[in-house]
Amino acid sequence: MRDGWRTEPLGEIFKLEYGKPLPKNKRTEDGKYPAYGANGVKCRTDEYYWDKPSIIVGRKGSAGEVNLSAEVFWPLDVTYFVVFDDNKYDLLFLYHALESLNLTRLAKGVKPGLNRNDVYAIKFAFPPLAEQKRIVAILDEVFAGIAAAVANTEKNLANARELFESHLNTVFTQKGDGWVEKKLGDCFRLKSGDGLTSKSMVAGEYRVFGGNGVAGTHNEYNLTGDNVIIGRVGALCGNARHINATIWLTDNAFKVIRKAQPLDNSFLTYLLNFKNLRLYARQSAQPVISNSSLKDIELNFPKSKTQQKNIVERLDVLWSETQHLKSIYQQKLDSLAELKQSILQKAFSGELTNAPDRALLEASA
Repeated sequence: MRDGWRTEPLGEIFKLEYGKPLPKNKRTEDGKYPAYGANGVKCRTDEYYWDKPSIIVGRKGSAGEVNLSAEVFWPLDVTYFVVFDDNKYDLLFLYHALESLNLTRLAKGVKPGLNRNDVYAIKFAFPPLAEQKRIVAILDEVFAGIAAAVANTEKNLANARELFESHLNTVFTQKGDGWVEKKLGDCFRLKSGDGLTSKSMVAGEYRVFGGNGVAGTHNEYNLTGDNVIIGRVGALCGNARHINATIWLTDNAFKVIRKAQPLDNSFLTYLLNFKNLRLYARQSAQPVISNSSLKDIELNFPKSKTQQKNIVERLDVLWSETQHLKSIYQQKLDSLAELKQSILQKAFSGELTNAPDRALLEASA
């Protein structure tokens, strides 16, 4: 720690004030000022509650998330906002300091909440104001390089996804000789699995598949062999999977039965995911699909299973390549996030030099 730095509880540095409810009739899409919820801007309004830039900290829900407002704003009642003496502390220095502390770890309860006293108790080292501003200037330069690298990596990740989706679109829209068009209900039926609550699960060797994928393990099974299963209920309902395994299928998922057309299971899985079955879900408390909601969907496919298998071979190769690229890009994003945290730690331990570390910048480029 360098000379001139002093360590104090955060409660001695700033106060976290409660946000305020904003009536629905004052919420707009194009208002003058942002209204912040626990995880960012929720809407806009023509009124403001706090008359200077500040930091917003999630109080309920996304508790501990930190956002910066560069203008006057309205903090909603699920937030705190930071009040401090700007003659002693720099806004951006405080923001980066709170970023580095990962306040989400302090959230408690079934519906996570953040107690401001837990934040106040944290001890943190602060340099004089001039040094805070110097550090912020360095962080701005370094983080600009990291942000550019993140944006480029996220673009590459999106391109990898789009490449596969584009190929799927080409396969299933351009079609070719020997293709037929049938309604889904004329090709097969769907049957749900068997009820199994989380309390009834007995940990075992068989994976349990529900509406959103694997939901645990069980010591019994009700489905074995080569099957196509489809989420029936939940956020991922309509998502098709080809499995060749012994599992327990819950009543939140379907299995394909009574095929009336020659359909290879791998090909059918690609085709159903291309059709995005979730679009046909009934919107209730949870999205739900059914035989009746899907039966009239038009499916295009080659009558020849050999032709279907040839298509699957090509799609499998491209899928594998796409997943490899996604893994590389995700690792890069994880590394960039770790790099940012490492730089923040250096900044707040007094180890950040007058110029950005060139090796760090090159690693983030």
